Amino acid sequence: MMAATTATNFSSASIASGNVKVGLVPKMKSSGLQMKSTHDFRDFSGLKAAASLTCESESSFLGKDGVTALRNSFQTKAVTQNIQSLASLQPKIQASFKVAVLGAAGGIGQPLSLLVKMSPLVSNLHLYDIANVKGVAADLSHCNTPSEALAFTGPEQLGDALKGVDVVVIPAGVPRKPGMTRDDLFNINAGIVKTLVEAVADNCPDAFIHIISNPVNSTVPIAAEVLKQKGVYNPKKLFGVTTLDVVRANTFVAQKKNLKLIDVDVPVIGGHAGITILPLLSKTKPSASFTDEEIEELTVRIQNAGTEVVEAKAGAGSATLSMAYAAARFVESSLRALDGDSDVYECSFVQSELTDLPFFASRVKLGKNGVEAFLNSDLQGLTDYESKALEALKPELTASIEKGIAFANK
Repeated sequence: MMAATTATNFSSASIASGNVKVGLVPKMKSSGLQMKSTHDFRDFSGLKAAASLTCESESSFLGKDGVTALRNSFQTKAVTQNIQSLASLQPKIQASFKVAVLGAAGGIGQPLSLLVKMSPLVSNLHLYDIANVKGVAADLSHCNTPSEALAFTGPEQLGDALKGVDVVVIPAGVPRKPGMTRDDLFNINAGIVKTLVEAVADNCPDAFIHIISNPVNSTVPIAAEVLKQKGVYNPKKLFGVTTLDVVRANTFVAQKKNLKLIDVDVPVIGGHAGITILPLLSKTKPSASFTDEEIEELTVRIQNAGTEVVEAKAGAGSATLSMAYAAARFVESSLRALDGDSDVYECSFVQSELTDLPFFASRVKLGKNGVEAFLNSDLQGLTDYESKALEALKPELTASIEKGIAFANK
């Protein structure tokens, strides 16, 4: 992700790489002694926490800043040579947050739930769907990670799935099929999101809400209107998950320019469909030069990457795995912000005043209370290509936002 003034790659999802020696059966060495921590991770095996975090390689899941943040999280208190208390060696990370995945039995929901289950910050994972979710929970419950996976099936259990939850992730809905536009999804997914957000408003109104269900350009405004009607709308805690656009931009640029993927970060602004997705290639970090042809090619590929996957799967699905990966990264960023990390930045589609549009995707700083700041600098010094593309996306994005608002208020 990004530092406050300079852009660095801040991929911060759920410790999915086996290359990272982070603690999950934490064992600390000090003065020649090796001891097993009494920390909650004692049953979370597979990765090892030392007194400081070491990495054989910097995973693209974590990113350079993500590795640094985790290293800092795992630093232990200073101890004297005589070590008066072994307890002071325990890692600071506590598995203490509850996450609910609504649509956990679906194509995105299942891999997303697995990745969230791996987070050292999650204590309880609530899995909700209208059917088949008990099997998902049973399967995940065999993973020796700290969080407890619980299944909730059907509308009668939706409220229980949401009580006391800190982060709600909503991938529920139907996927895109060949020939189907994001707008074609609207009539089905809009109603699903409306119903689920009503339940969120009634049961965990203070939770971070992550909207994945497409079309995000419309479903986020729907969620906002529902929360307003319930009297619990907090614009700082409602997020449209556009992280996949950033993940794709980083990947495609690294491939095109033969760069080390872990170093690449491209901010993506606008919305989350077609031409409303605007990668700011001029602000790529590390700095890279692009020909006009490369800019056009990369921009179009990033905008149409979802269709690329839909066509490659030939009717068998849409971008489920990459979406789950990106959503897990955003969940982990939110959890780290809730846990007190003061250096968490992500792109997201949120209520915004950066433009004349009521909702807009851009880089934001996350904190315990949600969005803490917008990075205005991203919209400054745009190239002519980017400026024209920004103006061109506004009518389509405006129409999608208005469509969502109208649906919620009809």
